Amino acid sequence: MNAVRKTAPPRAVESKVVPMSSVPMHAQIREIVRRRVLDGTYAPHSQMPSESQMMEAFSVSRITVRQALGDLQKEGLIFKVAGKGSFVAKPKAFQSLSRLQGFGEAMTPSGYETFSQVISMRKVSANEAVAHRLRLKPGAAVFEIQRLRFLNREPISVDQSYFPLELGKRLATEDLPTRDIFAILENDYGLHLTHADVQIEAISADEGLARQLRISEASPLLRIERLTYADEQPVDFEYLYYRGDAFQYRLRIDRT
Repeated sequence: MNAVRKTAPPRAVESKVVPMSSVPMHAQIREIVRRRVLDGTYAPHSQMPSESQMMEAFSVSRITVRQALGDLQKEGLIFKVAGKGSFVAKPKAFQSLSRLQGFGEAMTPSGYETFSQVISMRKVSANEAVAHRLRLKPGAAVFEIQRLRFLNREPISVDQSYFPLELGKRLATEDLPTRDIFAILENDYGLHLTHADVQIEAISADEGLARQLRISEASPLLRIERLTYADEQPVDFEYLYYRGDAFQYRLRIDRT
C-alpha cells in the first residue's frame, strides 16, 4: 500500500487553460497536472490540491476536475485515499519497446542516473533453454553475467545474461558497472545489432530477487526474456527481472 506523506497540500495549479481551444478542458488540466507531477513540483506521496482549489484555479466545474484526476489515476500518476483526497504516486520509469536499446541508453536521455553492480561472472554449462536460444548443444560452455541495475541509486532490475563463451569472457574485462553491453558490442567490438525477440510475463519475486531489489517477497515483477541478434546470429540471451512498482515497458502499435 502507498504510504501517504503528512504534508500541507501544495499550492493550486497556476497555469491557465484556454476555454475556446479544440482540446477539451479536462484534457488541458490533465496535461498541466501531469507536468507538475513529472517535474517534481508535486512530490511523490504529497497531497494534491483539493477539487475545490482546482475548480477555483481553472474556473471549471467539479465534473471537469474529476475527469482530469480520473485520467491521471488511470495512468498511475496519482492515487486516492478515501476521505482524504488525491495524492501523488511515484512515477514509473519506462522504456519503449519500439527500439532495441540498452538500459542506460534508454534511461539517460530522460535525465535518470544509471549504473550496474556486477553480481557474478562465470563460465557455465548451457541448459536446454539457453542452448536452444544461442544455437548451441545442451551442456555447451557459455558465459553468464549477472548484474543488479540501479536507477537514480535505487535497484530496479536483476539481469541474468548468457553469451557465447569467448564473447562473454571478453565482456568480463570491460567496465560493466558504467557501460551498456549493447554499446560495447557495437562500438568496441564492431557487431551490428539488428533485432531482438522479446517475451514478457508477470511473476512474483522469490526470496533472492526480493532481497536484491529491496522489495517484499512475492512483490510483482516483470520477467523479460530477450534474445538479441548481431545480423542473424544470436549473441546475447537474457532474463531481466524488473520491479513492477517502479518500471514499465511501453509499445506503440499502428493499425495499417
